[in-house]
Amino acid sequence: MEHAKELLKNGGYTCVICAQSGTFTSTERGVKPLVRWLEQGMDFAGATAADKVVGKATAFLYRLLGVKAVYATVISRAALQTLTGGGIAVEYDTLAEHIVNRQGDGICPFEQATLSLTDPQTAYEAIRRRMTAMGITLD
Repeated sequence: MEHAKELLKNGGYTCVICAQSGTFTSTERGVKPLVRWLEQGMDFAGATAADKVVGKATAFLYRLLGVKAVYATVISRAALQTLTGGGIAVEYDTLAEHIVNRQGDGICPFEQATLSLTDPQTAYEAIRRRMTAMGITLD
């Protein structure tokens, strides 16, 4: 966990996953890198992750990726419950009621899309639908 946190804080990354197969980093914001790794079939079982912002959608993706621990600079209450409910250890700096959208005038669209959901696979499908609706591709 400490290595992932260090890379996140000093490497200019938005998320870092330290797994047995190596260290994976991204500078992309939002759910995009996690969705990409999930769709590439990456095996992160037992890995640790560090992420700038973890909302409920991101929490579901970390559950699907199989990580064992997540550090977040900012985490929403719903994300914290989703991670701990999935048996994932969590550390964070700031606990927020919700993740705010990029315009700063409402809730993150991905958090909103998953707020009422409890199943990770159903949440993944909702995330992909929202990505499509917003024109977000994995290219």
